[in-house]
Amino acid sequence: MTKREQLNAAAAERILLTDGAFGTEIQNWRLDEAAYAGSLALGHDQKGNNDILALTRPAVIEAITQAYLDAGSDIVSTNTFSANRISQADYGAEALVREINVASARIARAAADAAAQDGRPRFVAGALGPTNKTLSLSPDVNDPGYREIDFDFLKQVYREQIDALVEGGVDFVLIETVFDTLNAKAGIMAAIEARAALGRDLPIMLSMTLTDLSGRNLSGHTVEAFWHAVRHAKPVTIGLNCSFGAEQLRPHVKTLSQIADTLVMIYPNAGLPNELGAYDEAPGTTAALVGEWARAGQVNVLGGCCGSTPAHIAAMADAVRGLAPRVVPTPGVRTRLAGLEPMTMAA
Repeated sequence: MTKREQLNAAAAERILLTDGAFGTEIQNWRLDEAAYAGSLALGHDQKGNNDILALTRPAVIEAITQAYLDAGSDIVSTNTFSANRISQADYGAEALVREINVASARIARAAADAAAQDGRPRFVAGALGPTNKTLSLSPDVNDPGYREIDFDFLKQVYREQIDALVEGGVDFVLIETVFDTLNAKAGIMAAIEARAALGRDLPIMLSMTLTDLSGRNLSGHTVEAFWHAVRHAKPVTIGLNCSFGAEQLRPHVKTLSQIADTLVMIYPNAGLPNELGAYDEAPGTTAALVGEWARAGQVNVLGGCCGSTPAHIAAMADAVRGLAPRVVPTPGVRTRLAGLEPMTMAA
């Protein structure tokens, strides 16, 4: 079977688990700048450049990945959220984009393959973050037509990253934390072009992030409008991540579960951050909240984002064990369009 078929087969049997946060887990290692930089001598301060640890401190990324697999993750993602030419420019590490992505993918691949020796398949998702640029909005309030980058440039940035992740052995391309739907579409186009060059399926995972409680991302799209805008990519999963905690995501998970004719993957933050920016929600609390979605038949894959830990994933695994996975619906055939709001034309 293809990886898409394998994932769908596993998800038909039970609710699957993806992993949790990398950033907050890396913080727990309390690495100094020298640890981040290693011997690369890039001439820029590397502290906080989590992605480069695949080259300078691979044992840290290996340990975190293994902890999530030990907790029950069926899918592990690569530590490559900012491993693109735009984001790495902040650290003077643009020339290392390919090496970072290949190395991170190989770390995840090796850990997943070793875990799969127990007979249960494990999958690797190559993570693409949204970058710190936006195609839909101007960064200059006095010039609303201005853009720092254009669609073709961002598509090429993503293509460079995707090609390296594929070289490293990922199963899926995960375009996550989508705050700008047009950014996501650049990533989708890059993945489609990479798939054509490979001559085989390269399944896409998509995950939107909401920026306010009304259920919109930063470019203004509702959950339903976002789905209408990206459904053509035939993603193997569609979902929500980051945003808020599970409590605040409840109505939006319900909406998505009712309309998406593919697997739904949700990985919220561990609650809302406190006044110091830390996440205090206990694993049992998060697990109980996402367990409500599972009992309501609304999810196929669960995991965690900011502040979540292997303990959160283990608690989720316990909470959903034995519960039936969401049944993927077959929507009626309609013309469905998307501006900021969805539009469904009458039959």
